[in-house]
Amino acid sequence: MTEFIQAHYDVFEALHVVFVISWMAGMLYLPRLYVYHADAEKGSELSETFKIMERKLLRVIINPAMIFTFIFGGCMAVAAPEIFHQPWMHVKLTAVVLMTVFHIFLARWRKDFLKDKNTRTSKFYRKVNEIPAVLMIIIVFMVIVKPFGG
Repeated sequence: MTEFIQAHYDVFEALHVVFVISWMAGMLYLPRLYVYHADAEKGSELSETFKIMERKLLRVIINPAMIFTFIFGGCMAVAAPEIFHQPWMHVKLTAVVLMTVFHIFLARWRKDFLKDKNTRTSKFYRKVNEIPAVLMIIIVFMVIVKPFGG
């Protein structure tokens, strides 16, 4: 299996990047939906529309994209385990873990909206909307610049 992955490493890397982009698109958009949903009247048609949009974004795009990001990233790690000796990879993986934790929070907050029990303000969601962008910047710089050796 390792030989297959190594022989097709470029394909696995390309698929990893495609799914990272998809995951990040959703991670940047979902909190923005929450900004507007927090201001919508509970039970209103607008609120119900946001619930549908949020569910589809999370279940159809964000969750599968994260899973495939991990699968293809894991395949790359199997093909090149020496990468874990690089300090920049530790920083990158820490940022990925934090992104995953933020993903879990987004899913929990969606459940609050679904039950009409959201207590957070649109201002709160505006602030947390910056978290995935900051983590993405860290991840990209670690992978491209490799500031701690590479």
